[in-house]
Amino acid sequence: MSEPPTGKVVLITGASSGIGAATARRLAADGHHVVLGARRVDRLASLTDEIHAAGGRADHRELDVTDLGSVRAFAAAAHERHGRIDVLVNNAGVMPLSPVAALRVAEWNQMIDVNLRGVLHGIAAVLPLMRERGEGHIVNVASTSAHRVDPTAAVYCATKYAVRALSEGLRQESRDIRVTVVSPGFTRTELTDRGGEAEARAAVRAAMEQLAIPASAVADAIGYAVGRPGDVDVSEIVIRPTAQG
Repeated sequence: MSEPPTGKVVLITGASSGIGAATARRLAADGHHVVLGARRVDRLASLTDEIHAAGGRADHRELDVTDLGSVRAFAAAAHERHGRIDVLVNNAGVMPLSPVAALRVAEWNQMIDVNLRGVLHGIAAVLPLMRERGEGHIVNVASTSAHRVDPTAAVYCATKYAVRALSEGLRQESRDIRVTVVSPGFTRTELTDRGGEAEARAAVRAAMEQLAIPASAVADAIGYAVGRPGDVDVSEIVIRPTAQG
């Protein structure tokens, strides 16, 4: 067991790109030890090396958030190595967009499995450990789509509304565990690169090219919430481009 002398032990899902990778860089720069999880292990290894080269602390492990066993093993390995888990950033997500009438049921299920079930799996893996210690912080990445519904995004919005509701319910049930939901607007990530209908994907990409903020802006918001004292719970952050309607 190698417990870092300062900073928090932070687990980050979906850490191979986008908001997850940016959050890893930001939190490592803030002095925390980041534990990175995703399916693309080669990218995790590169990011871990990058953080080490910058003087930060990081390690990584392959992770599939749709598999409860994989998430539990990810959390257990971090707990065994570092002696505690201070923060979980539930970030992994997918967004294949299409009208409901297109009946892309496999993609509906993928969004439910990654965006909602993956968050639940993360909570299930770390909450008992945090409750045993009497402290901890769970950060769930939702979306401005948890606040509004747009055509072609109905199922995606439904999963993000659910994450927001779940976060608020967990917060109300907790007196020693902090819960934060972060809802980004248009952000430059790989979220729209795979799946969905080509027309919907092209429309979102066009909007992102005009409006999107860097993933580092969302990482800064997460860093702010993580950095507050233990008796201060930043319950919700909505962060979007100034020009986004």
